Amino acid sequence: MPAVAAVDQEAPAGLDDSVLVVWACEGDEEAFAVLVRRHSSRLLALAQHLLGNRADAEDAVQDAFLSAWRQLPELRHGASFGTWMYRIVTNCCLNTLRSPPHPLPLDTVSELAAADAGSSPPRVAEADAATTALMRALLGLRPELRACWVLRELHGLHYDEIAHVVGSSEQTVRGRLARARRILMEAMRPWR
Repeated sequence: MPAVAAVDQEAPAGLDDSVLVVWACEGDEEAFAVLVRRHSSRLLALAQHLLGNRADAEDAVQDAFLSAWRQLPELRHGASFGTWMYRIVTNCCLNTLRSPPHPLPLDTVSELAAADAGSSPPRVAEADAATTALMRALLGLRPELRACWVLRELHGLHYDEIAHVVGSSEQTVRGRLARARRILMEAMRPWR
């Protein structure tokens, strides 16, 4: 295969992930850089939701991409690079959460509760307080429950995709989601 350096710089960005993966497996760093740019924002959002702060999330995503670069030849032909990266990032985050405890600052506010520009100050304050309560409740979940809930509710993955990402059965994922939803509903009861 000809070196990518001979290809127009803009060409790799328009290619399918599977082509970029093949090129990256052959040592093409630019192809891998395109994959990183293409997937990093979603993976960073996932890591932030799982870890609760941007600094740890950035570290986890960086570690995940380094791991992916080393393990790229192991990616099955035809497998989704995005789903594979969800799994690597989730595992990095779960490993971080299992390490000795450290404070988890709530330095981010969920984009789901962003207030409208025309909202009144009391409504904005109430929405911010509810978002903070949800983030605290989410961070209080066991990591396995949190991962399933974030992947389903915030990233829209299907049960079979979540099962693949977290390395569990679909039935286990459904059970974890049910438990996570019950716990979060109970925690958010004062906000109804």
